[in-house]
Parts: sequence; structure tokens; C-alpha cells
Amino acid sequence: MSTEYFTGLGRRKSAIVTAKITHGTGLITVNGRDFSAYFTTPVLQGQVKRSLTHTGKLDSFDIRMKASGGGMVGQADAARLAIARALINFEAELRPTLKAVKLLTRDPRIKERKKPGKRGARRSPQWRKR
Repeated sequence: MSTEYFTGLGRRKSAIVTAKITHGTGLITVNGRDFSAYFTTPVLQGQVKRSLTHTGKLDSFDIRMKASGGGMVGQADAARLAIARALINFEAELRPTLKAVKLLTRDPRIKERKKPGKRGARRSPQWRKR
């Protein structure tokens, strides 16, 4: 059995996911739990598996991921990016395939910070004339 693995890191909002891929049968775990138990909706599960389905490698790798921060949607997007980057570390020829469907693009949008004198990032206190 080969213990060689390839890693990838993905970020989205405040979520961070590291993925380790090894040759295997398609088993995916997140934080020690089964992937379908962690990402419960089919939309999120499809989002995570998107890199694998576009490259046709769905049943050729076992993937172990560690996810922290953010919510489920942010972690799913971060996992998608982490898997895509790990696949490129495994086989550089997959890069044009993944780049064509925009799976290597990191979404830079994060929460805007709260400003002083405001109630949130932009919301001002209610103004009254008298």
C-alpha cells in the first residue's frame, strides 16, 4: 500500500480546508467523519466533488480533509479549491482542465469590518431632526 499523498489548501470567507489525497477507492472524510454526514445537502456534496467529476478521478482517490472556521457553504467551497489544488500537485496536466471550468479561482470576498461610529460595516445610527 502506498503512503504517498498530495496536499492542497483552500480558503473561502473565514473557512480553511486542507486536503490530502492518496490513491484509493473514492472514500472522502472530513474531520474524521464521512463526507456525506458532514456536508448534508446534495448541493454542498456536489460542490465538494466537482473537481473530481470534471477530471474523471472520482473513484481513484481517497481524500482526508480538515476543515475549520466559517460555515458549511464556506467550508464546501474551500474544500472544492483544496481538492483541485491537491489534484494539480498530483498531476500537473490537469491544470488546464480545472482552469477552464474556473475551479482554481479563489473567491476573495470576505466579511467587511465594522467601522467606528457605525452599527455595522456601513449601517449608520438612525438620524432624527428634532
